[in-house]
Amino acid sequence: MRIKILSLLLLSFLASASVKNGEIAPSFSLLNQDNESVSLDEFKGKKIILEWTNHDCPFVKRHYDTENMQTIQKDMTDNEIVWLSIISSAKGKQGYVTKEQAKELTSERNAHPTHVLLDTNGDVGRMFSAKTTPHMFLLDEVGKVRYQGAIDNLGNTGALFSTDLSKAKNYVRNAVSQLVSGEGVRDKKTRPYGCSIKY
Repeated sequence: MRIKILSLLLLSFLASASVKNGEIAPSFSLLNQDNESVSLDEFKGKKIILEWTNHDCPFVKRHYDTENMQTIQKDMTDNEIVWLSIISSAKGKQGYVTKEQAKELTSERNAHPTHVLLDTNGDVGRMFSAKTTPHMFLLDEVGKVRYQGAIDNLGNTGALFSTDLSKAKNYVRNAVSQLVSGEGVRDKKTRPYGCSIKY
């Protein structure tokens, strides 16, 4: 009974947890597409981008079908920025993948994440209050959250499906550029758009 109560309290905490800009992001470890354990802590000293993703989501598909996401991933990883694509879809729900499927998708789409991480029980997604796919976070070298929200300014207006994505205001690119230059991130938090995460 005591264990059940503690479990319910933990779930309640995770459901209400959120990360704040300027604060250290919570640490976590997840298995990647190669069945290796990957910890956020191992990337201390590097900038980190977290991308919540779901390959079946039309919004995510748009970013990958146009190679917009892959281009950003490559630009970032080529500059030694860690890119972690996180899948929080539960088994049996839209976007759920096995490790093998995650590897296939990465190869088929010519994606360039540092790792694809499987968060099947949704604990990490809830820890960050990740709401949509995509939902983006930028962490600095000490692990502080410097940006969280949408990937760009196209939102849920339908413009995403009719606009040249390279001409959108890309919040992630801008945040990284501003962080590197030392001027400080201007748009620290925006409203994420896309499909709801299928916890």
